[in-house]
Amino acid sequence: MSYVDVLSMGTIRENEIMSEPSKDWRNNGVKVISGQHLDRNTPQTDGMTRAAAINFATAGARKLWAGTVEIHPDAKTGAHHHGELESIIYVIKGRARMRWGERLENVAEAGPGDFIYVPPFVPHQEINADKKEPLYCVLVRSDQDAVVINLDMPVLEDPKGLHWVDPIHPSP
Repeated sequence: MSYVDVLSMGTIRENEIMSEPSKDWRNNGVKVISGQHLDRNTPQTDGMTRAAAINFATAGARKLWAGTVEIHPDAKTGAHHHGELESIIYVIKGRARMRWGERLENVAEAGPGDFIYVPPFVPHQEINADKKEPLYCVLVRSDQDAVVINLDMPVLEDPKGLHWVDPIHPSP
């Protein structure tokens, strides 16, 4: 009996789920990744520091990537999108400003406890809205590929000074 079969019956009996012969739940079940052991061996960007928490290397994840990001004060990206990826940003501390749209004409800010959802192919610009304090976030993506497509379009908030330019965010 499969897990789906058990769920569709409306009751879950532990011995039925655990009896699947192909499942080694002890080694292939839940993973806890300590915040003290995040993987900083990720593509890094001037103006921010990324650390992977959940990926294939740390947890065996095949479809998701999750990690932390610290964005330096007043740091900004150029206009870009992430292809087919969906992204979720959870703000822990600081103030995030997002601009999006054909001309980045839309703007919204998020603070601690807020979630930001970035759909596939949406042109956007990410900004630390605070000129003095870092922005701390948790980032979740729907794939482990670091897809960034930089767009040749003017931005309303010019990324002078700290501009995220690296192999992930190259200059247009």
